[in-house]
Amino acid sequence: MSKALIVEDSLTDKEVLTSCLQQGGIQVQTAQTAEEAFACVKQQQFDVIILDIVLPDRSGFEICRELKAETTTREIPVILCSTKGSDMDKFWGMKQGADAYLSKPIDQAELMRTVNQLVGS
Repeated sequence: MSKALIVEDSLTDKEVLTSCLQQGGIQVQTAQTAEEAFACVKQQQFDVIILDIVLPDRSGFEICRELKAETTTREIPVILCSTKGSDMDKFWGMKQGADAYLSKPIDQAELMRTVNQLVGS
């Protein structure tokens, strides 16, 4: 079974993402801050990380860049999810190393297609 880490500070968005992934047969763990996310990544292996961009302590762009710079986490696919959906935001997200960029509100079918494509399910 694939395992996903969702880094999201909005309770509603976190519930939507969690429910969607669990229905797709993916085990989910959540974090609300960059600090929590890095603690999770040190303790467990994840097949995909879904990152909000606007978080309380650091931006998802920064987190993505750091994950992709580390040899232990660079191979984990990162999906950025944000209300920031302009072409420039998407371009910047991909420049930080993101493997995909989805705009909120999340299209659940598109989320599952993207996750399955990235984790090879």
